[in-house]
Amino acid sequence: MNDMWQVVIIDIHPTSMLGSKLILEEQQDLVVKGMGSTAAEGLELVRAYQPELIMMDYKLPDASAENVITDMIRVSPESHILIMTDEDNAGLFQQLLAAGASGSMSKQASPMQLMHMIRGLRQGMLSVPMDWMRGGQWPFTPILDEKFAELTETEIFIMERIVQGITYDKIAIELAVSRRSIDNYLRKIYAKLGVASRAQAIEKYALYARQQKQIYA
Repeated sequence: MNDMWQVVIIDIHPTSMLGSKLILEEQQDLVVKGMGSTAAEGLELVRAYQPELIMMDYKLPDASAENVITDMIRVSPESHILIMTDEDNAGLFQQLLAAGASGSMSKQASPMQLMHMIRGLRQGMLSVPMDWMRGGQWPFTPILDEKFAELTETEIFIMERIVQGITYDKIAIELAVSRRSIDNYLRKIYAKLGVASRAQAIEKYALYARQQKQIYA
């Protein structure tokens, strides 16, 4: 883990964005490298700086948060994405985790709560409000993409090996099947995932695997 975390802030409200910057930079281990007010601006900043932390408004003028999260993960897969919302509820929190975010919190949270969340992320931990547990909203049920639920154990094994960079010939040997059988499996996998190429399948499966790791960690 880096001692110094670089941060990109994406917020439609300039005053709120500046306030967040001042709060973060009071800490010696956080530095704000860039700020943007749209998804497009934020994506360019994330691509340029590869920050450890992205703080992003849930409501952006040019894209939905879920789509922006996917784009951010694609250009900077190691970044933590913290979504700031007006809706402080467990359902939205779960949806954002399933999309690939590292967490969410209310815009009304105090500076101390914000720093507690960030310190937790630095240690691989996630904080949630105790009221969610007291209100019967815990534990969460992971939101699984129905497409992945259709994959067989063998198809999941093949995708895991492909994501790891293993060749088709070696996968065939490991499964004790022919190379042609692997091609047949891949055609079925592509159809189930709704993709047309190996690259699309890898991107989709890698995102799914990351979501599952975050939910069960």
